Amino acid sequence: MANSPQSQKLVRTKDDLLELFFDAMKPRSHWRIGTEAEKVSVRLSDYGPVPFEGSHGVRTILAELAERHGWYEESEIDGGEVIALRRGEASITLEPGAQLELSGAPQATVHQTCAEFRGHLAELRDIANELGICFLGLGFHPFAKREELPWVPKLRYGVMREYLPTRGSLALDMMLRTCTVQANLDYSDEADAIRKLRIALAVQPIVTAMFANSPVVEGRLTGERSFRARVWLDMDPDRSGLLPFAWKDDFTIARYVEWALDVPMFMVKREGRVVRNTGQTFRAFMKDGFEGVHATAGDWETHVNTLFPETRLKRTIETRGADAPPSSMICAQPALWKGLLYCPAAIRKAEALASRISYDDAVKARPEIAAKALRAKLGNREVGEWATELMAIAMGGLAHLSNLNRSGEDERVHLAKLDTLLQKGQCPADALLEKIDPKAPIAPQVVEYTRA
Repeated sequence: MANSPQSQKLVRTKDDLLELFFDAMKPRSHWRIGTEAEKVSVRLSDYGPVPFEGSHGVRTILAELAERHGWYEESEIDGGEVIALRRGEASITLEPGAQLELSGAPQATVHQTCAEFRGHLAELRDIANELGICFLGLGFHPFAKREELPWVPKLRYGVMREYLPTRGSLALDMMLRTCTVQANLDYSDEADAIRKLRIALAVQPIVTAMFANSPVVEGRLTGERSFRARVWLDMDPDRSGLLPFAWKDDFTIARYVEWALDVPMFMVKREGRVVRNTGQTFRAFMKDGFEGVHATAGDWETHVNTLFPETRLKRTIETRGADAPPSSMICAQPALWKGLLYCPAAIRKAEALASRISYDDAVKARPEIAAKALRAKLGNREVGEWATELMAIAMGGLAHLSNLNRSGEDERVHLAKLDTLLQKGQCPADALLEKIDPKAPIAPQVVEYTRA
C-alpha cells in the first residue's frame, strides 16, 4: 500500500479507518499463514554484537544476500540507507538493534513455510561463515548490553528511541534486544476476526510459556525462563498488553479502532521527511491535522503497525507473544496457531478453553510466566496443564486439516519437538539450560542457527 494512490487517500471518518480491516477479509479457500522470524547475531570471535555498518556488519549481509540470491534492496527515501530486502512476497527487514527478520510469503501450508525458512538459512550460512558471524535462536540477546548494540537508521526508530523510554523503563530493551516469531492468520469476516483475536489473546500467556526461551542476559543466567516476557511487562501500556476491552462480549472491530484512535502517535512521513507529532492521538490528527499535514490511509496503517498488543489486528491476526525458538522449532509457532484457529472443530474447542481464562487471571499470571514458564499458575492450574490441553487441540486441528508433505506427514510434524518438550514438562529455555554448564562461559554454539 505504501506510496499507492489508496495510501494517499485522506481519512475523515471511522468508516474510512475500518476499510483497512474489512478490505482484508477473504474466504476460507484463500486463507494462508504468514510467519515473521527474528534472530540476533553475534561475532564468533568474542560473542560481541554485530554492527550495522562496516565490512563485517549487517549492512554487508544485506548487500551479499542481494548480490548472491536475487533480493532487491529497499530504502525509506531515495538514495537513503538500505534497510530491507524484498523478493516476491517475502522480505528481510531489520529491527532497531539490527535483529534480522525474515517476513515470509503467505503460504498455504506450514510445510511451505519451513521450506522457505530452510532456504533463508541456507542463503545466510555461507555469508555468515565468511564474516565470522552466527545467528541465535533466542528471545533476547544473550550477551550484549543495551549500549553496545547498533541502531538501524530507520526514521521511525529514532522517534521511538526518544519517546518509548518515557512510557516504560525496558522499552529500549524491547527495541534492541528482543526477538520473536510471529504467526499471521487470515479472517473471513468481522465475526471470524473477533473470534480469532479473542481466543488468541486469552491463550497467549500459555503460548508465551510454551515458547519461553530467553534465560540468559549479558552472559549470565537470570533464573527466569523468558526475560523477553519480563521486558514486555514494562513497555508502553498505551499500546501493549492483553487489551481488556477485547474480552467483553460486545467487542467489535469498531471498538478496536476506537482504542487505536486514542493511542499516541510517533510520527508521519512526507516525501522522505519526518513530521514529528509524537504524543498526538490519531483521533486528534484526523480531526485537526498537524503543521499543515492531514491524515491519510497510509498514515493510519502505519499507526496501526505501531500498536504492540500480544495479539494484533491488522490485515491479518498477528500473534506476537512468543520468544524466538531454536531453528528446529521455528515452524511450531505457525503450526500451533493454524491448528487452533483454521480447523472448525478445533477453534470451537480452543474457544471453550479460552472461555475458562479470565482477563484478571491472565494479567496476574504474566510475571510468573516470565519467571517459571510452564510451572507458573494461571487461575487454579499450572500453565503446563493448560499447555497440554492446548497442544492436543492444535494437534487435532492439524490432523483434521490433513495437509501432507511429500513424505505423507501432516503438519503435526512441525509440533513434534515442542510436544516432546511439553511431555517432559519443559519449554525451550529448560532444554537450553540442560546444555549450559553454570560454571563455564556460555557460548553461542548451544543455540546458533547458521553453523553446524
